[in-house]
Amino acid sequence: EKKKYLMLFINSPSHYAPFNIACEEYILNNFPEDVFLLYRNDASIIVGRHQNTLAEINLDYVKEHNIPVVRRLTGGGTVFHDLGNLNYCFLMNRTGDEDRGFAKYTAPILAALKDLGIEAKLEGRNDLTIKGMKFSGNARAVYPNKIHQHGTILFSSKITDLSAALKANPLKFKDKAVHSVAARVTNISEHLTKPISLEEFIQLIQKEVLKLYPDAREYHLTEDDEKGINTLMKSKYETWEWNFGHSPAYNHKQSIRCSAGTIEFHIDVHKGKITGLRIYGDFFGERDPSELESALTGLPHRSEELRKALESLPLNEFFGEVTIEDILAGLI
Repeated sequence: EKKKYLMLFINSPSHYAPFNIACEEYILNNFPEDVFLLYRNDASIIVGRHQNTLAEINLDYVKEHNIPVVRRLTGGGTVFHDLGNLNYCFLMNRTGDEDRGFAKYTAPILAALKDLGIEAKLEGRNDLTIKGMKFSGNARAVYPNKIHQHGTILFSSKITDLSAALKANPLKFKDKAVHSVAARVTNISEHLTKPISLEEFIQLIQKEVLKLYPDAREYHLTEDDEKGINTLMKSKYETWEWNFGHSPAYNHKQSIRCSAGTIEFHIDVHKGKITGLRIYGDFFGERDPSELESALTGLPHRSEELRKALESLPLNEFFGEVTIEDILAGLI
C-alpha cells in the first residue's frame, strides 16, 4: 500500500534567486509530501546544470549591475528572471507515471490560460508558446524517488532589459557545453483581453493545480525551513565554485590591445581551474612569458585569484608597458 502524499502549496517569501534555487533543493531533500512551489526573483540569471557559465553571460555587465548568477540543478539553457516572471516548480514523489514528461506538469498552466481565453500549447521539447512565441521554458530532473520539474512563466517581464547581461563574446569560448538558443519570446500580459494582475494569475494557476490535486493545502516556510535553506544557499548557491567552477572543460581565447602591443591569451579550463595557458603577441619583453604561464596555471579562472597572482609578478618585464587591468581583461 503506497503512502498517499499530500500536496503542499508553497509561495516563497523571498525574491532573492540564490535563496529560491536553494529552496527547491531543500524541499527535494526534506519534504516527504508532493510540493508545488511558486516564486519570483529580482533581476537574476539562472544557468543550466551542464553549462559553461562564463560563456553564457556578459561578466562585466553582470558585475556592474550586481546581478546574481545561479546554477540550478536541472539541465537546459540559461534564462533570466525578473519580478514580471513567475517561476513554478513541482517537486513530486515518483509514482510510475512520470513518462508523460513535460505534459503532465505544464497542463495546469495551459488550463489557467484557457480560462483567460488564451490558446497556448506545449511545443518542441519543453516550451510553452502563444502564437508560436515562447512564454515559458521548462526543465526537469529525475531522481530515484523524486521528480523535479520547473518552469518560467513570462507574465509582464521586461525581457529586453537583461538581454545585455546574456551577451557573452562568442569568439572567446570554444567548449563542449550546452549553449542557450535565443527564442522569440512574449509576455502573457500582451495577450489578455482584459488586464489582470500577476497575483490574480497566481490564484488561477493554484485553482487549476487544486483540480488535479484536490488534497492540496497551503504551507508557509517555518523558521527552521528558512534556516535550512539559508545554510544551503550560503554553502552552495552563493559560491563561485558551484555557479562558475562547476562549468565543463572549455577553451578561452582573448586578444587585447594595449600600450605594449597586441597580446593573445589561449586558456584551457577544467573544473573551474586553468589547466593550460599560452600567451602570444607582438609585444617586446625581457622575460619569457612561459614563466608567467606556469605561475597562473592551476589557479581558478576567476578575477579575484588572478589579480592577486598578477600583483606579485613583474608584468612589465614580460610585456613592456601594461597594467594589471590589461592582462586581466585578456584572461577572463
